[in-house]
Amino acid sequence: MSFMQRKSGLLKAMAVALSLALPTVLAVSAADARIGGGSSSGSRGTRTFSAPPPTATAPGSASQFNRTITQPGQPGGFNQAAPSRGGLFGGRAGGLLGGLAAGFLGAGLFGMLFGGGLFSGLGGFASIIGLILQVLLVVLVVRFAMAWWQRRNQPAYAAGPAPADGQQSFRSGLSGLGGGFGGFGGGSNQPPLQIQPADYEAFERLLGDIQSAWSNEDVGRLRLLSTPEMASYFERDLEQNQARGVVNKVTGVKLLQGDLSEAWRENGADYATVALRFTLADKTIERASGRVVDGSDQPQEATEVWTFLRHPGADWQLSAIQQVG
Repeated sequence: MSFMQRKSGLLKAMAVALSLALPTVLAVSAADARIGGGSSSGSRGTRTFSAPPPTATAPGSASQFNRTITQPGQPGGFNQAAPSRGGLFGGRAGGLLGGLAAGFLGAGLFGMLFGGGLFSGLGGFASIIGLILQVLLVVLVVRFAMAWWQRRNQPAYAAGPAPADGQQSFRSGLSGLGGGFGGFGGGSNQPPLQIQPADYEAFERLLGDIQSAWSNEDVGRLRLLSTPEMASYFERDLEQNQARGVVNKVTGVKLLQGDLSEAWRENGADYATVALRFTLADKTIERASGRVVDGSDQPQEATEVWTFLRHPGADWQLSAIQQVG
């Protein structure tokens, strides 16, 4: 077999392997089947792209959103449709690989898959250089694609403000929630939002009710307890579980500790971001057989940052879930 034939076979094998591996990497793992999927989803109004202040419950930084329909510069948009983006191969000149660059890349990859190669027609040493450049190009394209998928064109978090002195905290116990419940300043143009004991009780109740609705695959209930954006994510995740033939069961949710990170008002709505440390039993069951394919009935501990939204005269709803790094 000639060198050119070996090169062509190698490149075809690489292309096939990448096409098979990429969807696997992007797929949701069974280990992240619980609500939120182990990712960060939702919106925090105008603070969506600002990291919430760390707390004693969650001293690590909250991760940026993997899924959000809020765009930079928009006031919120939890129930707005996301505008189209150019993406990796945007049609406009501002796309990552637009115009002539995309044309050259497409022609090169087409030639690679069908035996010509990006530098077909050259021989000897030039063919070796061509092979190296093709491999490097494939690696770069895959890295750009993965980075684009993870960021979805979202900017990195801006540094959040330091925790305020006397930052509120609350704990779950037999007598309910306790701790300090003073107000937390919310914005230069808005009066401070006072988070009351009843609000903390609502946050704890939502933690349990949302987990229960998820476990029961009760989409209608999830729509009542969360914003339209979050409900759409939950519904999509439940559909993926159904397609895989599994159901995720979450039981025994118990709040251990919670800290208020920040609370504010904007556009006539109240927002509260709270760090929650809780225990739960999380297992994924095969629908047909009832066999446990992941997790167990053994309680495990989790820490997440939840943001709640309340419109005038309405109850609190879940607006975002963020994982803690």
